Amino acid sequence: MNIPDPQNDQTRIVILGAGFGGLKLARKLAGHPLFQIVLIDRHNFHQFQPLLYQVATAGLEPSSISFPIRKVFQDMPDVFFRIAEVTRIDPDSREVVTNIGTVTYDRLVIAAGARTNFYGNDQLAKHCIGLKSVSEALFLRNRILENFEKSLVSPDEDFRKAALSMVIVGGGPTGVELAGALAEMRNNILPREYPEIDFTQMEISLVEASTRLLGTMTSGSSEKAYRYLQNLGVRIVLNTLVKSYDGQTLVTENENIPSLCVVWAAGIRARSFEGLPPEIYQSNGQIMTDAYNRVNLLENVYAIGDIAAFRDTRYPRGLPQVAPVAIQQARTLATNLLRESRQQKLVPFRYRDKGAMATIGRNLAVVELPFIRFGGVFAWMTWMFVHLMSIVGIKNRFFVFINWVNSYFTYNLSLRLIIKPRYPDQDKTK
Repeated sequence: MNIPDPQNDQTRIVILGAGFGGLKLARKLAGHPLFQIVLIDRHNFHQFQPLLYQVATAGLEPSSISFPIRKVFQDMPDVFFRIAEVTRIDPDSREVVTNIGTVTYDRLVIAAGARTNFYGNDQLAKHCIGLKSVSEALFLRNRILENFEKSLVSPDEDFRKAALSMVIVGGGPTGVELAGALAEMRNNILPREYPEIDFTQMEISLVEASTRLLGTMTSGSSEKAYRYLQNLGVRIVLNTLVKSYDGQTLVTENENIPSLCVVWAAGIRARSFEGLPPEIYQSNGQIMTDAYNRVNLLENVYAIGDIAAFRDTRYPRGLPQVAPVAIQQARTLATNLLRESRQQKLVPFRYRDKGAMATIGRNLAVVELPFIRFGGVFAWMTWMFVHLMSIVGIKNRFFVFINWVNSYFTYNLSLRLIIKPRYPDQDKTK
């Protein structure tokens, strides 16, 4: 992989993944003379996943929620970043094998996050659209806008209705927020751009397998979210499992829903790595760790974030797979790596739940803090402030804020562009 050897007895720490946990850990350790940091990710940018749905609904540019990784560490000579795919981990020889070469480690931190979970249904994986990356968000945006264009020219009424139909599977924060954003587009923006289309025929369905929305929040917040979405015109289908989707019709336990666009937001699954013993994984693919983020049965290997499974008396089923957990684990692990280098006692990780929130639309959100729960306009403003301050980069925060202010006062978005990859030889004429 062509990385210089550590200098002056430095400890080489290899971090897999530049998400919330991996990036925070690298930033905490960067510049410390005891460590050399090697950060590996598939992309050259960090993405702010909570706002991917706004990219998908043309509310934000992808660059507004993405930040170049190399820019974060441009003045830190002991931090090395590589774009690579990890193919194998060998804990015996302390090596990480990638598609661009092999790197050895003294300490390995797995912070690779999680992927969309289709629960083993290959048909759903083939035809449904996930929302875990910027590329998926752009793909979804293209699909939505292309379907509107197709509905304009098709003489088939059933096809036009399927092209306008949107189905979101999963009633968690991602599904709820996406459904609300699509409903606001349909109600306030799209009729002006597509006057030929009768948008009263555009059906937005939110399908959830459990008995309520936002299952990780209280029943009061779930009821508010349900009411907000209903008022926006979203069709909510609860207590219903999805069986299949062939690209044209979604089949559930109770009905068939014609749609050319189905978004799968019904769960995530941690990725596995070849070379690691199967005993370290639990059923959902997460890697089991102790209170110090150390992977069970392995030495000098740690896991943080969505890929890590840590259970205690407060969370017997494991910690929630959310950004605050990854960030707090990164801080604790950075502290412990420093304390270990000084032969000091390690500090066990303890998650501090600061609350949860979800936005449904303009002036509509639900917020649960340790000391108060509320909804409506103030909750919406709280949600915006927290997310704005969490974005990496002052410039990104500024552009996001400007976009939000503009859309609030004008109900107008300028990012409804269908952008497809095109290769140079496609433009050549023979």
